[in-house]
Amino acid sequence: MIIILFGPPGSGKGTQAVRLSQSLGIPHISTGDLFRFNVRNRTPLGLEVKKFIDNGMLVPDSLVLDMLFDRLKEGDCQHGFLLDGVPRTIAQAKQLDRFLETKEGFRLVLFQLLLSDESIVQRITGRRTCQTCGSIYHIETTPPKQAGICDRCHGLLIQRTDDSAEVVRERLRAYHAETKPVEEFYLQKGILHPIIGSKSPDEVFEAMKGLVA
Repeated sequence: MIIILFGPPGSGKGTQAVRLSQSLGIPHISTGDLFRFNVRNRTPLGLEVKKFIDNGMLVPDSLVLDMLFDRLKEGDCQHGFLLDGVPRTIAQAKQLDRFLETKEGFRLVLFQLLLSDESIVQRITGRRTCQTCGSIYHIETTPPKQAGICDRCHGLLIQRTDDSAEVVRERLRAYHAETKPVEEFYLQKGILHPIIGSKSPDEVFEAMKGLVA
Protein backbone atom coordinates (compact mmCIF):
# COMPACT_ATOMS: atom_id res chain seq x y z
CA MET A 1 0.00 0.00 0.00
CA ILE A 2 1.29 3.44 -0.98
CA ILE A 3 -0.68 6.41 0.33
CA ILE A 4 -0.24 10.08 -0.57
CA LEU A 5 -2.04 12.54 1.68
CA PHE A 6 -2.92 16.08 0.57
CA GLY A 7 -4.38 18.83 2.68
CA PRO A 8 -3.83 22.48 3.55
CA PRO A 9 -2.16 23.53 6.82
CA GLY A 10 -4.57 23.00 9.70
CA SER A 11 -6.65 20.38 7.89
CA GLY A 12 -5.59 17.62 10.30
CA LYS A 13 -3.35 15.96 7.73
CA GLY A 14 -0.53 15.27 10.19
CA THR A 15 -2.85 13.65 12.72
CA GLN A 16 -4.45 11.41 10.10
CA ALA A 17 -1.07 10.50 8.60
CA VAL A 18 0.13 9.18 11.96
CA ARG A 19 -3.08 7.21 12.55
CA LEU A 20 -3.07 5.65 9.07
CA SER A 21 0.61 4.80 9.33
CA GLN A 22 0.10 3.02 12.65
CA SER A 23 -3.08 1.26 11.48
CA LEU A 24 -1.53 -0.05 8.26
CA GLY A 25 1.94 -0.72 9.63
CA ILE A 26 3.72 1.43 7.04
CA PRO A 27 6.21 4.28 7.64
CA HIS A 28 4.98 7.87 7.66
CA ILE A 29 7.36 10.02 5.61
CA SER A 30 7.12 13.81 5.61
CA THR A 31 9.35 16.39 3.97
CA GLY A 32 9.88 18.05 7.35
CA ASP A 33 11.21 14.81 8.85
CA LEU A 34 13.45 14.26 5.82
CA PHE A 35 14.91 17.76 6.15
CA ARG A 36 15.50 17.41 9.89
CA PHE A 37 17.10 13.96 9.60
CA ASN A 38 19.50 14.92 6.84
CA VAL A 39 20.45 18.27 8.36
CA ARG A 40 20.88 16.82 11.86
CA ASN A 41 23.04 13.96 10.60
CA ARG A 42 25.01 16.24 8.28
CA THR A 43 24.52 13.99 5.27
CA PRO A 44 25.78 15.35 1.93
CA LEU A 45 22.17 16.10 0.99
CA GLY A 46 21.54 17.65 4.39
CA LEU A 47 24.49 20.02 4.01
CA GLU A 48 23.10 21.16 0.66
CA VAL A 49 19.61 21.61 2.11
CA LYS A 50 20.97 23.64 5.03
CA LYS A 51 22.50 26.18 2.64
CA PHE A 52 19.09 26.95 1.19
CA ILE A 53 17.29 26.97 4.55
CA ASP A 54 19.90 29.24 6.17
CA ASN A 55 19.49 31.73 3.34
CA GLY A 56 15.69 31.68 3.54
CA MET A 57 15.38 30.00 0.14
CA LEU A 58 13.11 27.19 -1.01
CA VAL A 59 14.81 23.81 -1.26
CA PRO A 60 14.94 22.83 -4.97
CA ASP A 61 12.76 19.97 -6.19
CA SER A 62 15.84 17.96 -7.14
CA LEU A 63 17.15 17.94 -3.55
CA VAL A 64 13.74 17.14 -2.07
CA LEU A 65 13.36 14.18 -4.41
CA ASP A 66 16.94 12.94 -3.84
CA MET A 67 16.22 12.79 -0.11
CA LEU A 68 12.83 11.18 -0.68
CA PHE A 69 14.07 8.49 -3.07
CA ASP A 70 16.97 7.65 -0.73
CA ARG A 71 14.43 7.17 2.08
CA LEU A 72 12.10 5.04 -0.05
CA LYS A 73 14.91 2.61 -0.80
CA GLU A 74 15.23 1.68 2.88
CA GLY A 75 13.98 -1.68 4.12
CA ASP A 76 10.93 -0.48 6.03
CA CYS A 77 9.46 0.99 2.82
CA GLN A 78 9.51 -2.24 0.87
CA HIS A 79 5.96 -3.13 1.93
CA GLY A 80 4.51 0.35 1.49
CA PHE A 81 4.69 3.88 2.86
CA LEU A 82 2.66 7.03 3.45
CA LEU A 83 3.79 10.37 2.01
CA ASP A 84 2.86 13.61 3.77
CA GLY A 85 3.83 16.97 2.25
CA VAL A 86 5.24 15.59 -0.96
CA PRO A 87 4.78 15.99 -3.88
CA ARG A 88 4.23 19.76 -3.57
CA THR A 89 4.93 20.79 -7.16
CA ILE A 90 4.06 19.43 -10.60
CA ALA A 91 7.74 18.65 -11.22
CA GLN A 92 7.86 16.56 -8.02
CA ALA A 93 4.59 14.81 -8.91
CA LYS A 94 5.80 13.78 -12.35
CA GLN A 95 9.16 12.48 -11.11
CA LEU A 96 7.47 10.64 -8.25
CA ASP A 97 5.10 9.11 -10.81
CA ARG A 98 8.04 7.72 -12.76
CA PHE A 99 9.60 6.35 -9.56
CA LEU A 100 6.36 4.64 -8.50
CA GLU A 101 6.03 2.97 -11.91
CA THR A 102 8.95 0.77 -10.82
CA LYS A 103 6.97 -0.40 -7.76
CA GLU A 104 5.05 -3.39 -9.08
CA GLY A 105 2.27 -4.98 -7.06
CA PHE A 106 1.53 -1.90 -4.95
CA ARG A 107 -1.84 -0.23 -4.57
CA LEU A 108 -1.63 3.58 -4.77
CA VAL A 109 -4.25 5.63 -2.91
CA LEU A 110 -4.34 9.44 -2.74
CA PHE A 111 -6.48 11.33 -0.22
CA GLN A 112 -7.41 15.00 -0.39
CA LEU A 113 -8.64 16.55 2.87
CA LEU A 114 -11.24 19.21 2.05
CA LEU A 115 -11.77 22.12 4.45
CA SER A 116 -12.67 25.74 3.74
CA ASP A 117 -10.06 28.43 4.30
CA GLU A 118 -12.21 30.17 6.90
CA SER A 119 -12.65 26.92 8.84
CA ILE A 120 -8.89 26.47 8.81
CA VAL A 121 -8.30 30.05 9.99
CA GLN A 122 -10.77 29.50 12.84
CA ARG A 123 -9.19 26.15 13.72
CA ILE A 124 -5.60 27.45 13.83
CA THR A 125 -6.20 30.87 15.40
CA GLY A 126 -8.03 29.15 18.26
CA ARG A 127 -4.94 27.14 19.20
CA ARG A 128 -3.15 27.96 22.43
CA THR A 129 0.24 26.53 23.37
CA CYS A 130 1.73 26.18 26.85
CA GLN A 131 4.97 28.16 26.88
CA THR A 132 6.35 25.82 29.56
CA CYS A 133 5.56 22.23 28.48
CA GLY A 134 4.32 22.73 24.92
CA SER A 135 0.84 21.21 25.47
CA ILE A 136 -1.68 22.37 22.87
CA TYR A 137 -5.29 23.42 23.49
CA HIS A 138 -8.09 24.99 21.47
CA ILE A 139 -10.31 27.67 22.95
CA GLU A 140 -13.44 26.00 21.53
CA THR A 141 -12.82 22.28 20.99
CA THR A 142 -10.28 21.44 23.73
CA PRO A 143 -10.19 24.36 26.18
CA PRO A 144 -8.17 24.21 29.41
CA LYS A 145 -10.03 23.90 32.72
CA GLN A 146 -8.87 27.41 33.64
CA ALA A 147 -8.72 29.99 30.85
CA GLY A 148 -5.16 30.76 29.81
CA ILE A 149 -3.59 28.16 32.15
CA CYS A 150 -2.21 24.73 31.20
CA ASP A 151 -3.97 21.79 32.85
CA ARG A 152 -0.76 19.77 32.94
CA CYS A 153 1.88 22.14 34.38
CA HIS A 154 -0.08 25.36 35.11
CA GLY A 155 2.07 27.26 32.64
CA LEU A 156 0.80 30.24 30.68
CA LEU A 157 -1.03 29.50 27.42
CA ILE A 158 -0.08 31.71 24.49
CA GLN A 159 -1.03 32.12 20.85
CA ARG A 160 2.06 31.51 18.70
CA THR A 161 2.87 34.24 16.19
CA ASP A 162 2.50 31.78 13.30
CA ASP A 163 -1.04 30.97 14.51
CA SER A 164 -2.28 34.50 13.78
CA ALA A 165 -5.00 34.99 11.15
CA GLU A 166 -2.69 37.00 8.87
CA VAL A 167 0.04 34.35 8.88
CA VAL A 168 -2.46 31.50 8.38
CA ARG A 169 -4.09 33.22 5.38
CA GLU A 170 -0.67 33.79 3.80
CA ARG A 171 0.24 30.12 4.31
CA LEU A 172 -3.06 29.14 2.67
CA ARG A 173 -2.42 31.41 -0.31
CA ALA A 174 0.99 29.80 -0.76
CA TYR A 175 -0.51 26.32 -0.43
CA HIS A 176 -3.21 26.92 -3.03
CA ALA A 177 -0.74 28.41 -5.50
CA GLU A 178 1.76 25.58 -5.11
CA THR A 179 -0.20 22.43 -4.33
CA LYS A 180 -3.58 22.86 -6.04
CA PRO A 181 -2.07 22.16 -9.50
CA VAL A 182 -0.67 18.90 -8.09
CA GLU A 183 -4.12 17.89 -6.87
CA GLU A 184 -5.52 18.65 -10.34
CA PHE A 185 -2.77 16.47 -11.84
CA TYR A 186 -3.95 13.49 -9.79
CA LEU A 187 -7.65 14.29 -10.23
CA GLN A 188 -7.18 13.98 -13.97
CA LYS A 189 -5.72 10.53 -13.37
CA GLY A 190 -8.86 9.62 -11.43
CA ILE A 191 -6.99 8.41 -8.33
CA LEU A 192 -7.57 11.25 -5.86
CA HIS A 193 -10.22 10.58 -3.18
CA PRO A 194 -11.79 13.70 -1.59
CA ILE A 195 -12.38 13.44 2.17
CA ILE A 196 -14.46 15.97 4.13
CA GLY A 197 -11.98 17.34 6.67
CA SER A 198 -14.53 19.27 8.75
CA LYS A 199 -15.82 16.07 10.36
CA SER A 200 -14.41 14.76 13.64
CA PRO A 201 -10.90 13.21 13.53
CA ASP A 202 -12.43 9.77 14.16
CA GLU A 203 -14.90 10.16 11.29
CA VAL A 204 -12.16 11.34 8.92
CA PHE A 205 -9.98 8.40 9.91
CA GLU A 206 -12.78 5.87 9.42
CA ALA A 207 -13.58 7.32 5.98
CA MET A 208 -9.97 6.90 4.91
CA LYS A 209 -9.61 3.49 6.49
CA GLY A 210 -12.72 2.29 4.68
CA LEU A 211 -11.09 3.09 1.34
CA VAL A 212 -7.87 1.21 2.07
CA ALA A 213 -9.38 -1.83 3.78
